[in-house]
Amino acid sequence: MEPTTLGIIGIFVMLALLMTRMPVAYVMTLVGFGGFSMLISVKGGLNLLSRSFYDTFSSYSLSTIPLFILMGQLAFNSGISRRLYNTAYHFLGHIQGGLAMATVAACTAFGSVCGSSPATAATMATVGIPEMKRYGYSNSLAAGSVASGGGLGMIMPPSIVLIVYGILTEQSIGELFMAGIIPSVVLTILFIAAISIICKRDPSLGPKGENFPLKAKLKSLLGLIDTIAVFGLVIGGMFFGFFTPNESAAVGVLGILVLSIAKRQLSWQAFVNSLYETLRTSCMVLFLVAGAVIFGKFLAVTRIPFNVAEWTASFDLHPLIIMAMILMAYFIGGCIMDALALIMLTIPVFYPVITTLGFDPIWFGVIIVLVTQIGVITPPVGINVYVVYGMAKKFAPEISLEDIFKGTMPFLLAIIVGIILFSMFPQIILYLPQAMY
Repeated sequence: MEPTTLGIIGIFVMLALLMTRMPVAYVMTLVGFGGFSMLISVKGGLNLLSRSFYDTFSSYSLSTIPLFILMGQLAFNSGISRRLYNTAYHFLGHIQGGLAMATVAACTAFGSVCGSSPATAATMATVGIPEMKRYGYSNSLAAGSVASGGGLGMIMPPSIVLIVYGILTEQSIGELFMAGIIPSVVLTILFIAAISIICKRDPSLGPKGENFPLKAKLKSLLGLIDTIAVFGLVIGGMFFGFFTPNESAAVGVLGILVLSIAKRQLSWQAFVNSLYETLRTSCMVLFLVAGAVIFGKFLAVTRIPFNVAEWTASFDLHPLIIMAMILMAYFIGGCIMDALALIMLTIPVFYPVITTLGFDPIWFGVIIVLVTQIGVITPPVGINVYVVYGMAKKFAPEISLEDIFKGTMPFLLAIIVGIILFSMFPQIILYLPQAMY
């Protein structure tokens, strides 16, 4: 059988297995191993299987993943998220829709020490939704702002998705982190603008909260010290060349651990819980990476990625039109598949295309994370929506899935505006990486 034909059959088999809800990591491993064995040999397939898993779990560059996950878990269990929300609430709570704005701002800040979208959404749901409901916010705005704001954790460094993209494409993780800072801030501003617009049209959606005196506002800034210190240590250390990404991850974990212990904000049980969640999440991500490597090697042998790149380049179309087609594929894929798994599946196919067309790999990495961010708040996957729904049942059982999906629509439009903006002006993304290197 022709390698390309077998590759196409393998892709369809993979899609069929995914529809059975079989874990993505297992599907990629099974299809990649089976296809590689048929094309080369069973012995070669077994060698690929053992080498890929060993290389993935012993990789020094991948050690950033469990370290940044641990940093986020320690930050959550030490109460950093509550202090961030309290500060944002003091400054924005008195504005129409201000509590929702405060939630989005706190999500961005927490994403700077977490790196996970569902974890950010779950954390802020426990803090923000009860407060918004207490002040009479609508179900859709209260839950929608949390689910959408949690997605900012995907792009704000240290982003797990950007780390994996950097490893798969052999791009600098430090550059990708720098590239994610300005877009995450711009997206936060767009989210706040969206909240302001919908609350002006219907003030009952987000009533004004308490107006604090200046002294109380300034005092609340103390809650930002931990986050600023850790973020400055991690990102600043990389920016000025003091640490590599791996070293900065370790420094970040140590920084949060020292601050939490010094302030007596981390119990022994909370520390154990942080280790358990880190182990569980890290194993999931690393299995995904290993599966993606195996599947990518199978596709490389079939030459499908290179054929697609050559076929795409042969079109008499403007590169931006081809890029729009690729982004549309990511948009559709993000609606039916987890963002991390989607990027791992598609990078072997689309990365050669964008390099052939002359697009900057750093810019492309940030853009596809933004596009797949849409998938965490849209059906049928919408993982952030289901996370918020599960958390909200504890203290606001009247909030339905329909309320949350409805509440994410204004933020979905804000993300689309952001993607268009970053596509028209790529220097918004590339300015910091170019300044760093």
